[in-house]
Formats: sequence, C-alpha cells, structure tokens
Amino acid sequence: MEPPVNPAYTLRRYGQSEAAEIRQILLDVHTDAYATELDEFHDQERFAWFVDHWSGLPGFDCVIAYDGDEPAGYAYGAPAVHEREWWRDYLSPAPASDDTFNLSELMVRPKWRATGLSEQLHTELVGQRPEPLAALLVDVTHPRVQALYETWGYRKVGERQPFADSPLYAVMLRGLPEA
Repeated sequence: MEPPVNPAYTLRRYGQSEAAEIRQILLDVHTDAYATELDEFHDQERFAWFVDHWSGLPGFDCVIAYDGDEPAGYAYGAPAVHEREWWRDYLSPAPASDDTFNLSELMVRPKWRATGLSEQLHTELVGQRPEPLAALLVDVTHPRVQALYETWGYRKVGERQPFADSPLYAVMLRGLPEA
C-alpha cells in the first residue's frame, strides 16, 4: 500500500465541457511523468491525440490533484462503447451488467509519487462512477503497477496491443464477481 496521502491536495473534477480548459495541464503533467521515456508512443504529440480523443467522448470524466496551485497528477476516462469494451474478447459469457468505465490515464508527477496520491485519484474518479465495471490497460512490462491495481480490486482478464506501435497491455477489470 502507498503511504497516507498529503492532506494538502485539492481534487477537482472536470467533464467534457471543461476539456479545452484542462488540456494543457494534462499535457504538461504527461511530459513530466514520461520525461525519461524515449519511445515515440509516449511523446507529447501522440499523447495530445489521446487527450483530444478521450476528452471528446460522451461522459468524459477527469480528476486533477493540485498541491497548492501546482497540478500533481490526474486520472481520466470515459464510459466504454457498448460491445467494444476492452474486456469483451476475454470473458464469456459477458457479465450480467456490462456497463463499463474505461480508466484511460492515471498519472502522478515524479515529485508526488509514493504519497498515496494515485489511489486517491483512482478512488475519487472511479468511486463516483455509476458503471458497475471499471477497466484499464497496464503495460505488461510494469508488474508492480499491475500488482498495485490488483490491491484495488482489479483482475487481469487478458492481454492486448491496441496499436501496432503500442506496448502489450494487460487488460484489467474491476467489479466482477469472484471466480
């Protein structure tokens, strides 16, 4: 488990109508969080496309944590399109209630890592959603991140590579009845 969260964090929720207002914040946090990544898949231009795509989806939901006036991290996602859920190819039969929230990004800047902020962002974003299921993708070369999500109730249900140049991801799902 992560240490207790810094009580000075302020969490602010944003929806699709505020996407333009927060776009640069999302890009700047990403640049800081991935400063040591050298591959094209994680560059800012590519990430800007993802921000624009996700923030344009109906039901886009984002929580940004601030330490004073400085953004420390964020989490965002949107409801999955029915019949196109990330987990759909791996579960048969489908869960009785298959409404799913896709958690696209959970990012904490290096200065604020290992403070409990990632769990607080996740809880605030996913815990307020009406969908009974939450799905996310985790790079399979990051087993510690996958293990962290498992402590939050996620289970790996499969693996997928959504783009030819993307990493291979573990598809993780939360909200399933225990097997």
